[in-house]
Parts: sequence; C-alpha cells; structure tokens
Amino acid sequence: MLTLSPKAPFLYKPQNPNPNPKIQHYKPQINGIYCKSELQSERGLEFETGETFFRHESAKGRDLGVLAASLYNQSKGKLRVLDALCGCGIRSLRYLMEAKADFVLANDANDEHRRVILENLKRVDRGFGDERKWVVTHLDANRVLSECYLQKDFFDLIDIDSFGSDISLFLRSAMNTLSFDGLLYVTSTDGHSSGGHHPDHSLAAYGAYVRPMPYSNEVGLRMLIGGAVREASVLGYYITPLFSYYSYHGPVFRVMLRVNRGKLLENRHYGFITYCNNCGNSQEFSWAELGQISCSCSGSHGSRSLVISGPLWTGPLHSAAYISKMINLAEEWGWIGNGAETDLEKLLKQMLDESDPRLKSGYIKMDEVASRAKINSPPLRTMMSAMQKEGYATSRSHIASNAIKTDCPMSVCIRISKELQGVDSFSV
Repeated sequence: MLTLSPKAPFLYKPQNPNPNPKIQHYKPQINGIYCKSELQSERGLEFETGETFFRHESAKGRDLGVLAASLYNQSKGKLRVLDALCGCGIRSLRYLMEAKADFVLANDANDEHRRVILENLKRVDRGFGDERKWVVTHLDANRVLSECYLQKDFFDLIDIDSFGSDISLFLRSAMNTLSFDGLLYVTSTDGHSSGGHHPDHSLAAYGAYVRPMPYSNEVGLRMLIGGAVREASVLGYYITPLFSYYSYHGPVFRVMLRVNRGKLLENRHYGFITYCNNCGNSQEFSWAELGQISCSCSGSHGSRSLVISGPLWTGPLHSAAYISKMINLAEEWGWIGNGAETDLEKLLKQMLDESDPRLKSGYIKMDEVASRAKINSPPLRTMMSAMQKEGYATSRSHIASNAIKTDCPMSVCIRISKELQGVDSFSV
C-alpha cells in the first residue's frame, strides 16, 4: 500500500522551489504538438490540456490501455496504476473513471503542469488517508519508480508513455516496481533505430543491432519487446506480449507486456530476423543457429544479400485469447459493434488475425511483389484468398495498409500474383 504520510516526502515535494510557480499563457507551437488550453473530450470525458504534450491521434493507444486495465481489475479484483509520464493526466483520469482503478499515482516531471493535472483529476473524489484514490507528483520517472520500489509499494499496471524519450531508460526500474503478473505498458518513438539508421544506438538501448528492412515498423515493435525481454531476464522475470500497436504519427510503438517471475525457456522467441534482398524471403534464426544463417535462394549474390537484425522478439505480437477478451469488453462498453466499423474495431480485428502463431516475422508489401513479378499487383483480398487456398496463413497488417503477414515464400507470392493476372509464370 502506498505510504501517504510524511515518511514519503517525495510524494509532495515539487522540483520547483518556488511554492507558487507562475502558469504561463499558452503560445502556439509551430509543430502543432502542444494543444491550446481549452476543454478537450475523449470517450465522453472532458479535460484540459494546457501547455502539456497531447495528441488526439494517441486516443486509440489510450483506449487499448484502459481495456487492458479493466480486464486486469475484473480478473484480480484490484487495480493500482502508476502513470509515470502523465502529461495533462488524461490517461490517469481514464484509468480512474473507466477502468475503476483503486488508486492512481500520476507523475509528471514538469511541476508547471500541476494545475492542469489537478483540475482534470478532481473529477474523481480524491479521498483521504489510505482511502485516497489518486496522488500527483512531479519527479523524474526513474526516481518515482525507484522510491516506490524501495518502499515496497508495488503497482499492478505501470504506464510509461515516453513520447520522445528513450524507453529503455525506464524498463528496469519499472519492472522492479511492478506487482507479479502485473502489466507494463511502454512506448517508443525511435523510428530511426527501427529503420536501421542507428544500429549502434539500437544495440546500446535495446541490445539489438538493427539494419534496414522492408518492414521496419514491425521491427520497431519487436525491438522494443526484445529490449524488455533482455531487461526482464536480468531481473529473473519473463514477459508475455498481450498486444503490440504501431501508429504512424510520431511514429509510435506501444506494447502491453505481462511480467512474471521466471526465465524465458531456451531463448524462446528471442532471436534473429533475416531478409534476403535477392529473393525477398524473411526467416527467423535462434541463438543456436548462429554461424549457420544463410538463404537457400540460388541467386548469384547468395548470402551476401542477406540482412540480419537482432536479437529481437520473434514470437507473436499479440495474444489471441487476450485480444478476444478486449473485443468482448469493447462491445460491452459500446465502443465497437454498433453497425459502423470504428477504427478501434478494425484495429482489434486485425490484431486478432495477426495473432496466428503460423505467421512469420515481418510482412510482404504488395508493391514489392508487383515489382519482382513485373506486373500490376492484384487486389489484396484476392491475393490473400489465393494464398489461403494453397494452405498458407495470411493476415492483413495493422502496421502497413497494402501488406500481408504470411508464412508464404516470396517466390510463391510472385507465382500466385502472376496467375491471378493471367500471366505465365515463366514468361516474365
């Protein structure tokens, strides 16, 4: 239980020594990241943003977090949340009002945001003493996490929405502060590393040497999960990804992880991904296969065309059972299933399809198939149907609009695309 007494002075001491910091008036930002100080609305909840960092485009990510938090509460009968980088406090407010959290610790290092956060959270009665529903602090995220850990004050869900910051800095302290079987919701916006443009940085931050691949945004999710796998292993824990979400604005990579005590067995789902520029195939390799990594294509470039990234998470990006529960809860709340398919409903259904364990890492872009086949690409649905008839697993990707997740080799994709266009497979 969180200590709400003078024994925990860090909960109340602002970083700014001025007891009455001035709230500056909003000045429009050229990049449009900071919102005007006016009332906003999300899922029927009104709130202010002030000069805090806020993006409407991140609403789906907040929806997913609230659904997961509510499922945890329903399963465990309790929910304590630490929102380590709370911004204006909208996530904290939604955890309180929609997920029915017992307690939320809303932390933001910038104490100039205090008025806005308090104004938003006061929509929920704060309570007194041990019955307090929420507390606002203004500390470095690692410090508040470490203070809670030292007090043995553990949380069931820790949300670190580190937009623009390196999430790897917070992983270990967050895992230490998490209850067993708790949920860790983390964010990365490091599109340069996921794109293979800064392999030395990805190696330092996530323990993965990442090189350019055609499905770099999925690599970003796998890099983030893999970094968490590494940190968890050091602490004697293992993680299970419940869902992984990519959004183009930012870009934003968000993953919900369940953390438990124990080791990851035989480095399962933690290995290397390859892409062959010659034939277009992707493969996964375990640690035991290091030194044997190659491509079986008979092209003149052979293994010299092979791009290798890792170690990364190579398992499913989502849990099918968990996504099904999220869909059921979203329907119960009236968020989806009302006739007109919402963006959230489309996303959850795509995640469910992507959960098929037969699907390999990465995805195949139809533009690449068309380029290699030297024809116009067939419609996506037609292509997927033809692949399924030949026994291959397929799914649309929520990450790329004109791409297919599949276990089908590129050569077969090329043959099928030609057959669908009525072109002799040997004529081109």
